[in-house]
Amino acid sequence: MAFDYKKEYKEYYLPAAAPSVVDVPEMRYVAVRGVGDPNAPDGNYKRAVEVLYAVAYTIKMSKKGDRRIDGYFDFVVPPLEGFWQVPDGGDFDYADKTALRWIACIRLPDFVGRADFDWAVETAANKKKLDCSKAEYLAVREGLCVQILHTGSYDDEPASVARMRGSIAEQGYVEDMSDTRLHHEIYLSDPRKTATEKLRTVIRHPVRRI
Repeated sequence: MAFDYKKEYKEYYLPAAAPSVVDVPEMRYVAVRGVGDPNAPDGNYKRAVEVLYAVAYTIKMSKKGDRRIDGYFDFVVPPLEGFWQVPDGGDFDYADKTALRWIACIRLPDFVGRADFDWAVETAANKKKLDCSKAEYLAVREGLCVQILHTGSYDDEPASVARMRGSIAEQGYVEDMSDTRLHHEIYLSDPRKTATEKLRTVIRHPVRRI
């Protein structure tokens, strides 16, 4: 049976609907950085997501080709994730997403080294006829964070963020956003196949003790 990160690491992918504090270890991703509205029908974000899935599935399906990755095991491709930031470092303006800075990413299994990653990017570019030049091998150690499982529209996320902020204040924490510690979302639902009110998204913010 294929290894499923969502099931094996529920503390990071399936948190409760109530805010909780978690210490997130280093994880490695295939990532693409960009700026702009993620909802633009033919924008940079849409193209970035295509690159991410092309690379991730190239690694998954390497078992059927000539490439032998040391330590390979079959796995379910993890969900799409995103790190988000506005230019001034403040809160999102959900009515205007044109200035959003983002890092779209998909987690990589630990067995994927730099050489394997470079092979997957080149192979995906050739097979899919995609420009994968912006794909990067990214390691992120988020550390101490507060997270919540948000259900519903992405535009309704401020209510869940407010709950997280209220919860951490009661526990003696404060948000610790910076240029390297960002608003993080993990998309557990496919918006093309899921009703808006049923979308499930993990929202995660970095924190520190007061």
